[in-house]
Amino acid sequence: MKKTFYFIRHGQTDLNLKGIVQGRGVNSPLNKMGVAQAQAFFDRYNTVPFDKIYTSTLLRTHQTVQGFLDLNLPWEQLVGLDEISWGVYEGKEQTPELLAGFEKLVAAWRNGELDVSIENGESPNELMARQQVALDHMLAQTDEKNILVCMHGRALRIMLCLMTGVEARYMDDFPHTNTALYKLLYDNGQFEIVDHYNIAHLEALIDE
Repeated sequence: MKKTFYFIRHGQTDLNLKGIVQGRGVNSPLNKMGVAQAQAFFDRYNTVPFDKIYTSTLLRTHQTVQGFLDLNLPWEQLVGLDEISWGVYEGKEQTPELLAGFEKLVAAWRNGELDVSIENGESPNELMARQQVALDHMLAQTDEKNILVCMHGRALRIMLCLMTGVEARYMDDFPHTNTALYKLLYDNGQFEIVDHYNIAHLEALIDE
């Protein structure tokens, strides 16, 4: 069974812009730039014959794919696509103290300590457990060949590791920005990235 997946990160939010930690527990909407990014992605990819749209349960992913939903394409929300929980960091500004804690956490992950998390948050291994459930569900749908998936930055990096067999400690090797695209082919039980961090649809916005 062959499938083509288009994975994108949601559009920009005001909290992204202000450097406030979002995570799974903060349900912020897109800002003006985020709406423009979503429109730019739609304008570039609305001719792709998507069979299904999958998003997280969070508003910012719903708004990012609204143009496709307006075409009455089938849509499903999966908790496995939600952002990682940043625990006690969520909703807080990135102060020097918070950034120091974040850098320590990311260094631990890079060192392979994938059970480590922020207080009351999720570890990469915990996130991958619910991502695997979501991935298995999407792969089980035999009538869906072209699939658009909208999720979140950190979660997307970890999902790409999960799909391609890369150790999650290397998650930061996958760059991301708002509405950046990773296109993957799934065939014979294997994923292959065929379009890596495509942001061509954002060129006009970057030039402004």
